[in-house]
Amino acid sequence: MIRFITFIGSKLLNVAQGLGEMLALFCETVYYFKEAPRNLPSIFRQMNLIGVGTLPIAMLVALFVGMVLSVQTGTQLALYGTQEAIGAIVGMSMVKELGPVMTSLLVAGRVGSAMAAEVGAMQVYEEIDALKTLEISPVRYLAMPRLIACLFTVPALVSFAIVVGIIGGGVVAEVNPKINVPFTVYYDNMIRALTYKEIFKGLLKAMVFGGIIAHVGCYVGFKTTGGARGIGESTTRSVVLSFLLIMVANYFLTRFMI
Repeated sequence: MIRFITFIGSKLLNVAQGLGEMLALFCETVYYFKEAPRNLPSIFRQMNLIGVGTLPIAMLVALFVGMVLSVQTGTQLALYGTQEAIGAIVGMSMVKELGPVMTSLLVAGRVGSAMAAEVGAMQVYEEIDALKTLEISPVRYLAMPRLIACLFTVPALVSFAIVVGIIGGGVVAEVNPKINVPFTVYYDNMIRALTYKEIFKGLLKAMVFGGIIAHVGCYVGFKTTGGARGIGESTTRSVVLSFLLIMVANYFLTRFMI
């Protein structure tokens, strides 16, 4: 019993220590936001890596998510003769939940893992120590551009994903004989359901999720040890931790935005 309590206590202590370190890194990164105008090339380079590389995949995934959502929901609504509401349902689902969460998970798997691997490799091979020797802050040089890039690029990706997903759902609603809702009716119902407030909430979620992805990737990268194996483990840890924090943050954001 004592051994079990000791084990649980050590795990809780490690979690508390990790949260404290993440908070300290986040505060330091935000402090260096003032240096952003001098680091615009690095920020734009990160935005290009995050956005251009992820956009085709995000749009393709969003297209089929919108189509599947339309098929599943529209077929059930048709049983009760209310299939005309499919536009509002698909629009609200893509804007408030599926668009931000799905795209952020995709970015975390593709970009967050790459950030952790890149920063982790620099940590393992002592490049970060070289930056400190040159009196260059690793947080300003590595973490700050990535965080700012994610804060702006992920909402942009989510915007494209939402539009594509809604279009995919509308096409399926019109061509599927079991649903048979004209695109004009689908579009009108979606416009009546969506408000600027709801769109803002979805994009705010995307911004928070983008910050989580960049921050976790950099934090895990800075904590990497153990050579090539350590880099691989950090990549996996970054993805798992990002997924977990995104889902937790999604619940609390949804709870307070209702």
